[in-house]
Amino acid sequence: MTEKIYIIQPILSDNYKRLNDEAIALIESAGAVYIGSCFQNIKEINAATFIGSGKLAEIAHTLEGVEELTILFNGDLSPSQTLNISAALGDRKVIDRTTLILDIFARNAVTVEGKIQVEIAQLKYIYPRLKGKGAALSRLGGGIGSRGPGETQLETDRRHIAYRLKYLENRLKETKKRRLLQSGRRRKENVKTVALVGYTNTGKSTLLNLLTGADVTAQNALFVTLDPTARQCVIDGENYVLIDTVGFIQALPHEIVEAFKSTLEVALNCDLALFVADANDDYDLQFKTTVSTLEELGFNNKVIKVLNKCDLIEDASTLPSDCILISAKDGTGITALKEAIKKSFEERFKRLKLFIPFEKINEYERVRQNAVEISRGYNEEGISAEVKIETAFTEKFKDFIIGQL
Repeated sequence: MTEKIYIIQPILSDNYKRLNDEAIALIESAGAVYIGSCFQNIKEINAATFIGSGKLAEIAHTLEGVEELTILFNGDLSPSQTLNISAALGDRKVIDRTTLILDIFARNAVTVEGKIQVEIAQLKYIYPRLKGKGAALSRLGGGIGSRGPGETQLETDRRHIAYRLKYLENRLKETKKRRLLQSGRRRKENVKTVALVGYTNTGKSTLLNLLTGADVTAQNALFVTLDPTARQCVIDGENYVLIDTVGFIQALPHEIVEAFKSTLEVALNCDLALFVADANDDYDLQFKTTVSTLEELGFNNKVIKVLNKCDLIEDASTLPSDCILISAKDGTGITALKEAIKKSFEERFKRLKLFIPFEKINEYERVRQNAVEISRGYNEEGISAEVKIETAFTEKFKDFIIGQL
């Protein structure tokens, strides 16, 4: 039977309507049915129930007669608040925003790495909530919040979870090592990497398919893509690797950002990032959410802002001029985007011809880590090399530069 969900939306800021709309989209992505919302202005958070007993009594009256209903509190609850709200609403099942997102991640995780990351996030969320929950866990039953790689951990003790977390994190470190080696190989082989990052459901996967001719799953749902997907793209004869990444939303739970750090490091190790937002939505908020999430990881790479779904905009002149306007659906603006990608790499990197006399080889070796050698040859006087160097590092090679390719 399809799970029915009713939202309790606390009003803590001006964007509460946006958060409620996102919660509805999350519910649909989880395969459940949204039946309604109630809003409560919060002047001071109630330690026992967050929103106060009076409002809960009102909600209980509203929901009288509705059977098999799950309550989604669209925020974060402590274990005791979850129990108290459930008791006030007739022992209905109560979940919070993080539980719902983790459930969607559990549904969509496909690769071994993705499943490990989901389980780590679930366990880190469950760990501090075990104490005192007791019989409440048995009331969860099936449905949202009770499936996925970590579901059997609900009945284990803290020590068991700690051991499990350590084991999973060690496995994740191994996958991270392989990913870093892969990134290193790409740099060594002069592969240009472009990461697609941004809000979830803005058309990143559709854009990847259009640019590369791939058939990556693209749906009108949140968090369809969890694992990074890499595909080759050719622009004016030059090869690029485009990498699709997990999308963001407002208030993405810290447990998820932490668990998916290794996946998001794809964006940190790329040469260029395309920040993709929906032109029909609050794109300023989407860009800010993307930036703030990546800043947690130390992101500082070059960025091109892309506004997708511009085919649905009647007057594109109102859109910001510092963005590339496209439609991944019908191909509008794709030529301009390709040119912007090409120009970005031309500005960032230079291909140079070097000559290194034998007596200066030690000096060259000290700075060679800042270059990618494309070819090397020898003669009686020294070494001839063709290299790719970031523009910022060309000064280090000034004594060896004999031309530009």
